[in-house]
Amino acid sequence: MKAELGYCSLLLLLLTVDVWGQQTRPRPRPRPKPPTTRRPPKKEPEPMEPTDFPPVIIGPPSSFPDCPRECMCPASFPNALYCENRNLRRVPVIPPRTHYLYLQNNYIDSVTADSFNNATELKWINLGNNRIRSIEKQVFEKIPNLLHLYMQKNFLKEVPSNLPSGLEQLRLSRNQISKIAPGTFNKMEHLVLLDLHHNRISDSNLAKNIFKDLKNLVQLNLAHNILRKMPANIPNSIAQLFLDRNNIEDIPQDYFKDFTNLAFVRLNFNHLTDKGLPKMVFNVSTLMDLHLAHNNLTTVPLFNTHLEHLHLNNNNIESINGTAICPFTLTEDVHDPDSVPRLRYLRLDGNHLTPPIPLDVIMCFRHLHSIVI
Repeated sequence: MKAELGYCSLLLLLLTVDVWGQQTRPRPRPRPKPPTTRRPPKKEPEPMEPTDFPPVIIGPPSSFPDCPRECMCPASFPNALYCENRNLRRVPVIPPRTHYLYLQNNYIDSVTADSFNNATELKWINLGNNRIRSIEKQVFEKIPNLLHLYMQKNFLKEVPSNLPSGLEQLRLSRNQISKIAPGTFNKMEHLVLLDLHHNRISDSNLAKNIFKDLKNLVQLNLAHNILRKMPANIPNSIAQLFLDRNNIEDIPQDYFKDFTNLAFVRLNFNHLTDKGLPKMVFNVSTLMDLHLAHNNLTTVPLFNTHLEHLHLNNNNIESINGTAICPFTLTEDVHDPDSVPRLRYLRLDGNHLTPPIPLDVIMCFRHLHSIVI
């Protein structure tokens, strides 16, 4: 019994010493890991175009082997290329047979010459409603036969240079144009229509002779700009002059004197006053339609007997004197039909007038079909 107790005591002592030794033995410190040079994570390349653009729409199969896959080339119109509403980011390569090119309503931001290398027969281009900011100068050297160029609703800041001399229509409305370089329209004597409305053109942007060479111009639209003066040296071939929504305050005495075809003048939403209108400035025998609404006039200006439509609404007119504006004395017996004023429509609402219509107005303007007060 004593031997067993001694054996147990010895075993317990050995276990205690072993545990104590394990607790007091110093643990080896972990060796520091050698420094490693981490390579920065590889960046994905930025997309070449905004990723929120919808994908390009591929056109249907075509019987023409040169038809760009993004466009339509119907067999019934072999000279036309239809690429509108296709979510395009660039102009495709244009086949040599193309005369009419439709590229409106896309996302094109620049126009380069490479697309037009073989398109020498182009006559009509519609690039409206894109995002065009730049056009290579060589583009128009490739298409010398171009007649119509539509580039409205883009981001252009100046009128393109090196335009084809045979161009007949140029539509650049709703851009951001504030610059027209001198000589831009030189040698463009075939231009009939020039539309620059809704841009940022001021008096300083219009050089004195900028329109001088446009000898066959019929329509000039400079509405929705920031002009304070009437544009100078308008060709006397002009028939339609639109200057609505500018800041024009007066018209020079003989401004319209040499215009032999002028039929339509629009000057709505300007700052014209009686003082800014010389007495006979609208005595133009060809003038048929005159718009002077939303100005600061207090009297009805004089006008030629051939005028048919007169818009004077929303001015400060308080009275209308038919005797004063009538081209002949009301007591005269007028037998010559050409002597009777041709005014058919007179709008005077938005002024300080009250009915009835003065009798002398009715007696003078015998062709009046409608008068609005």
